[in-house]
Amino acid sequence: MNLSTSKAGAWLGTIVAMLVVFLLALACGIFFRWPQMLAQKATRPEFQLPSALDLASLPAAARFDFPLGSENGAFAYNAQPFTENRHLGDDLNGIGGENSDLGDPVFAVADGRVIYAQEGGPGWGNIVIVLHAYEENGARKYVQSYYAHLQSFSVAVLDEVRRGQQIAKVGNANGKYFAHLHFEIREFLTPFVGPGYRDDTRGWLNPSEFIQQHRGAPDDDVGRSEGAEKVEPVEQRGSH
Repeated sequence: MNLSTSKAGAWLGTIVAMLVVFLLALACGIFFRWPQMLAQKATRPEFQLPSALDLASLPAAARFDFPLGSENGAFAYNAQPFTENRHLGDDLNGIGGENSDLGDPVFAVADGRVIYAQEGGPGWGNIVIVLHAYEENGARKYVQSYYAHLQSFSVAVLDEVRRGQQIAKVGNANGKYFAHLHFEIREFLTPFVGPGYRDDTRGWLNPSEFIQQHRGAPDDDVGRSEGAEKVEPVEQRGSH
């Protein structure tokens, strides 16, 4: 065996040994972290992608209404519209301002399924997110309606809700702000909480414009009577 062949064999042996060590380390890492990875995926909502079957079973919403005041947005005003001060939603208030709307009913804007209903962390208070399917130009699309700073909510994850159903009450994020509803319309499928302010608005839609464009009813149509019944808060139902 000449010297060059010996060196080539040595290099090949070194590479094979390093590859074996790498694969063993990778296997050990996955083995010991697998339970943690599974637990993380099960507990972090941003990993909970709905399945194709879940999406297919979601009934298409016939129309969208406003979440506060009347169906067409009367008796409420927009204190901080979408993109103002980099805002990612609309801040909706009762016409009395300040804390006059604390505890006022918050309504589901359309038929859909609850994908998030819990405390959202500092500055957010309680949050409810509802996923909706709708038909537009022959295509099936999805949006989520996002309701934040809630005093309380009366739905749980996987609940089916109807347009006009009361799902929560206006809050103040545990006393952080004057009472109002932070309301967003998003193109996301996952129940991601995220920021309230951001320069990049991709994935977020103008809430008021979206609802006006998808109302499917004249402004004087009153359509909440069938779905506006109250239900007990989830705390009382034992599911929160």
